[in-house]
Amino acid sequence: MTAQDSLPVAVIGAGPIGLAAAAHLLERGLEPLVLEAGPAVGSAIREWGHVRLFSTWRYNLDAAAVRLLEPTGWEAPRPTALPYGAAIVTDYLEPLAATPQLRNRIRTGTRVVAVTRQGLDKSRSVGREQAPFLLRVRHPDGGTSDILARAVIDASGTWATPGPLGDSGLPAPGEGEARAAGVIAGPLPEVSRDGFAGRRTLVVGAGHSAANMVLDLVRLARSNPGTEVIWAIRAASPARAYGGGDADQLPARGQLGARLRAAVDDGAVRLLAGFQASRVESRAGGATVHAVDGRNVEVDRVIAATGFRPDLGILSELRLDLDPAVDAPRALGPLIDPDFHSCGTVPAHGARILAHPEKDFYLAGMKSYGRAPTFLMATGYEQVRSIAAALAGDTAAADAVELELPETGVCSTNLPSGEEDSCCGVSEPVPVTIGFATGLQHGRTAEAAMP
Repeated sequence: MTAQDSLPVAVIGAGPIGLAAAAHLLERGLEPLVLEAGPAVGSAIREWGHVRLFSTWRYNLDAAAVRLLEPTGWEAPRPTALPYGAAIVTDYLEPLAATPQLRNRIRTGTRVVAVTRQGLDKSRSVGREQAPFLLRVRHPDGGTSDILARAVIDASGTWATPGPLGDSGLPAPGEGEARAAGVIAGPLPEVSRDGFAGRRTLVVGAGHSAANMVLDLVRLARSNPGTEVIWAIRAASPARAYGGGDADQLPARGQLGARLRAAVDDGAVRLLAGFQASRVESRAGGATVHAVDGRNVEVDRVIAATGFRPDLGILSELRLDLDPAVDAPRALGPLIDPDFHSCGTVPAHGARILAHPEKDFYLAGMKSYGRAPTFLMATGYEQVRSIAAALAGDTAAADAVELELPETGVCSTNLPSGEEDSCCGVSEPVPVTIGFATGLQHGRTAEAAMP
């Protein structure tokens, strides 16, 4: 054993994927150290605890985590139930963090602000793989300290870095001021408590978060006169937002799209298609949101459900190999790029696909998907199982596929013929995919051909 081997594996983030990574590392005889920026485990999920997941408990529990929990007398939730975010925290993450094996290996209130190699910047190659990782962390009092690690798994997610309201990937002029004034809310506010009743609200976005918010506001409007719901999407048609309906392998997800379509058709929601925000003009009690095409809408509140981005700034001194479009590991990016895929499935993958030129550094969980949506928690569990095996030197286990999900087959995309078979260093067609098909048959690049 070298001095570096005696160091812990640093896991950034104490959400479901981070704690699962710690559980798998322990089973492999490796020492995890989980670093959580928030005051408690599952800090990001706590902010959307009122939202119900599409996947049942069966697919939201990690096997290694369950093996830690079972000796404590923990009772597993009903596997077919659909949990709320709050239940993921109280019924799973908190008991898991309290197990004897993990409770002293988690540091909350510890924000990682940079990751590098000890004594080496990004440009230095000699001795790089032998140098331990150095993580600079900030504490609640503002002070910083450095932590050394033999390997790093970044499972910090993307919740803290939502996409901007404006077009062209940039915040719209005036957006920052409107956010600071509380006019623009985050992507998943609890509308029944956060001052939306009796107000006119604009929801911007075409994903599942936006759909949830639109429908929450519709329910709020039924018992609160004067509540108005406006839904703006950048696309010319809402068809993709309506989803695959009965063809969706997650029934709750398919039903969401069906309810959204019904709300628009019934007039409960005013739809603004092709609306690209160019400017936000704050006013007393609200704002006017202007679009590129000259339209504008006056509202009291705005919910910006415009996706998420990974925070790559903390990794600027590491040698990463990222897909140029979605900021996911390069081999994974083409399989999840929403311009070409909307099926909700991805070939089963692990450490080999997630590896970077920086040896023993991995992105996992939602952050591994970069800007792409349709991440499934069970996908992250398989990722960290494989990563733990790789770090322990068990290449065969790292390369094996051990995820128990329906084999949906290679679903339809609008990639050129054969291109989907060349991803991930795989030269043959990949018949086994993980996830639940959405029922959609195209990615975003097909929107122009939609009715």
